[in-house]
Amino acid sequence: MFAHIPLMIVPFVVFNLGLAGLFGDLGDPWQAEMFSLTMLSGGIWAMSIADMIVLLALALLFVEIVKATRTSNASVVDHLLSTFVFVAFLVEFLLVRQAASSLFFILMAITLVDVLAGFAVSLRAASRDVNFR
Repeated sequence: MFAHIPLMIVPFVVFNLGLAGLFGDLGDPWQAEMFSLTMLSGGIWAMSIADMIVLLALALLFVEIVKATRTSNASVVDHLLSTFVFVAFLVEFLLVRQAASSLFFILMAITLVDVLAGFAVSLRAASRDVNFR
């Protein structure tokens, strides 16, 4: 049952929870530094909440593309739900002032890649399952 839920909804929900104040009253919650490491070169590598959300979205994109290789009737529902998630991203990007940020745009672009790659991979995999007699 949960296998058909589009995973790209997770960054969408995390972003909206951050807008609702889940991460505290930080002003711009996405720029808060999660951790930093001093590299061997002496440079400092810092990871913000925004960077972590993008990293999470990319990992979930990988899982979604792997899920798209399944050829079943349920995969059509999975693609349809992924399309709805992309539409939700697009509507929020256009209508919500706080969503007009590069972070949200990048998450929306990752979701678009999920939708397009899902359809492309499914069509390619389905073409291999066709038998002519």
